[in-house]
Amino acid sequence: MRIQLAPIVCLLALVACGNDDTEADRVGVAAECTVAADCPVIECDVEPCPVLACLTQFAGGYCGIADCTADVDCPEGSACVAHDDGRNYCFRLCANKPECNLRRSADVEANCSSSVDFVEPQSLRACVPPSSGI
Repeated sequence: MRIQLAPIVCLLALVACGNDDTEADRVGVAAECTVAADCPVIECDVEPCPVLACLTQFAGGYCGIADCTADVDCPEGSACVAHDDGRNYCFRLCANKPECNLRRSADVEANCSSSVDFVEPQSLRACVPPSSGI
């Protein structure tokens, strides 16, 4: 009996790496930043096109969208979260912590948390950046 390893290796690689090909990842939601120019410009076919801002109230900054009112305001792969600072933000959805830190350095890693208040019901978790302490 011959075992073909290539399909098994490919499957294991997909499971280990997760899916980092969401719209949120492609446009840079959750990326570390210091100024708005560090965040990519979203190209889209709808108006108004969402604009990523560098949310400097979080340690390391966080490329995201502030003041969303529903998930439709956020790129696919992210959701509108009512943060404990009283504002709503589009945060990247996640299943585990490494997904949250594709574009963040170790000293300002975001956590994949189930302890968030989604504006619309979700069964997933969201990447929550650390507070800046300001």
